[in-house]
Amino acid sequence: MDLLLSFFFIIITLLFVHVPPSVLAIDDKYEKCSAPFRCGNMDISYPFWGGDREEYCGYPGFNVDCNSGVPEITIADRIYRILEIISPSKKVIVAIQDYWDNNCPSNPGNSPLNFTIFDYSLDTRNITLYYGCPRQSANEQLLVYQFNCSTDETNTDTVNYFFTNNVILSAHSPYLETCTGRNVQVAVFGSTVEYINRDPVSANANRFLRYGFGLQWKANNDMCVRCEESNGVCGYDSDTSEFTCYCPDQPYPYTCPYSKAKGKLSHGAVGGIVAGCVVAGIVVIVLLLLIIRKRRKIAAQTKTRDLQTLPTSNGTTSTSTTSFSQSIPSYPSSKLDLERGMTSSYFGAHVFSYDELEQATHNFHPSKELGDGGFGIVYYGELKDGRLVAVKRLYENSLKRVEQFMTEIEILNKLRHPNLVTLYGCTSRHSRELLLVYEYIPNGTVADHLHGRNSNSGLLSWPIRLSIAVETAEALAFLHSSDVIHRDVKTNNILLENNFRVKVADFGLSRLFPTNVTHVSTAPQGTPGYVDPEYYQCYQLTDKSDVFSFGVVLIELISSLEAVDTNRHRHDINLATMAVNKIQNQALSELVDQSLGFERDYAVRSMVTSVAELAFRCLQQDREIRPSMQEVVEVLKGIQDEHFRTQKPEVVDITTDDAALLKNAPPPISPNSASF
Repeated sequence: MDLLLSFFFIIITLLFVHVPPSVLAIDDKYEKCSAPFRCGNMDISYPFWGGDREEYCGYPGFNVDCNSGVPEITIADRIYRILEIISPSKKVIVAIQDYWDNNCPSNPGNSPLNFTIFDYSLDTRNITLYYGCPRQSANEQLLVYQFNCSTDETNTDTVNYFFTNNVILSAHSPYLETCTGRNVQVAVFGSTVEYINRDPVSANANRFLRYGFGLQWKANNDMCVRCEESNGVCGYDSDTSEFTCYCPDQPYPYTCPYSKAKGKLSHGAVGGIVAGCVVAGIVVIVLLLLIIRKRRKIAAQTKTRDLQTLPTSNGTTSTSTTSFSQSIPSYPSSKLDLERGMTSSYFGAHVFSYDELEQATHNFHPSKELGDGGFGIVYYGELKDGRLVAVKRLYENSLKRVEQFMTEIEILNKLRHPNLVTLYGCTSRHSRELLLVYEYIPNGTVADHLHGRNSNSGLLSWPIRLSIAVETAEALAFLHSSDVIHRDVKTNNILLENNFRVKVADFGLSRLFPTNVTHVSTAPQGTPGYVDPEYYQCYQLTDKSDVFSFGVVLIELISSLEAVDTNRHRHDINLATMAVNKIQNQALSELVDQSLGFERDYAVRSMVTSVAELAFRCLQQDREIRPSMQEVVEVLKGIQDEHFRTQKPEVVDITTDDAALLKNAPPPISPNSASF
């Protein structure tokens, strides 16, 4: 026995000594390039480099200087301030640094590019700036396009103008040719041009130059995608002037040893796997030898005991004075028995067979698809007992998906509420696929009715929207009272029955919240536009994270706008930010869906204003200022009850400002998404 153990440890030691170092060590460049460098509140990664991020972690021409917390990049000898990096779409939003605080820099010029590594984004346009034009009363119609270089310039002999490409200049071209200063073209967003054309009087030159414009980068984008898909980190080898994929063991030209695209292993990885298999084989052999030796010893001991208890010639039995203690492991009779024992019930949920659900959905036929969510496709089906069901088919059977699968089952079987979707059951986690079976909710989602396929139906009147808000808030308050945080509250997860009764769904991201704690620390997950900014910044999840998301839902119910819309002006892309700005500036009427009767119905106007006040409180960046979900329920019910008690609609002339809604509170920061 001792000799076998000694042999075992010698073999293991020798094998690990001879395992290639590349299998055991983490490559230095992989480790350094895996981490972005932070400048201000921005995390910067490939193709950008700078600060403590080495040049080989980026791409030539993408050097970023962090100047007092402001990331800056130099392109074609002109410095640009980086406002935002949108990695999934390979887009960066920049503004010309010379124009950031000065409409009239000492060297005004165009915004040139290095077109080998950058292109203007499709939503980029040009405006033209004319400097030093003579001040003439004959051209007073051009006053709306004037801008000053400083506040004390009103008495000078010259003026400056800005024009978009849509402004007809032919009548004024001779006059503009007399401008003594330079005329330059500067890139801006298309939405900025539309804003100027719509309301040139209100256009502020410095402000729309600060909005910046978009650039698409070209830095071996396709190669980088393949590298990242193989769990590598993108980089560049200046010696070979080639793209490099840094992997945990060593750099590779394109992808890491195991790539989903190629499905191949490098020699180093093969050697490591072979070494690991040899180690595993030796372990198994040694364990088998130990088991055989143990069993032989037990058999010998049993034989000795039996011999010692044989009947004697006088009819008695002889017993040994030595007692033996043995513990023989008990094994299940079969693997099938083991699986049956593990899958007969998941937290009380019925376990369906895969074949049963395949038949219910006609082999998951595309015509049965109800929707495509973040974690899987949902299919319509009919069970043999006649029940109509929605079957969620998770995208992949990975450890993370199994965890979300189990979480949703545990929560939905633990909790019962009239406004929570009912879970009928699931497949075994050993099944061919992970499937969840819910009651079928026929009337789609709130998102469908607000800004989706049913948005033109006109069925969501204001009383129905208010009822949806109340029932959703009640469901979330119930979850919080049961120590559950939903973590993905959004209009796509609020289902509607035919009578518009609410059923909150999709608990894959939910967390069972430990008692006696103020928060749990976890990487932010959720849907862009709904994620609590404090959760995003501090990685601390609380029930107030759901409150923020519900605040966005309230604004959607008021406005019928989407939580995120890149077609809106840059500062209005995020609905939460847009709403807070409108409310603070007493411009609620610009936010409200006018089909609700806000301008003509006193009762609707009063209720919408009250709900907007509540949404404003929910959207505060400081979670301590936000109300609890229970308080939200009470406020919404109060608004609803007041309407039923005093139902006195009247037509009013809206001449006064909207109610002042907590004007002094700071607006919440709009988190970047990426991509929870």
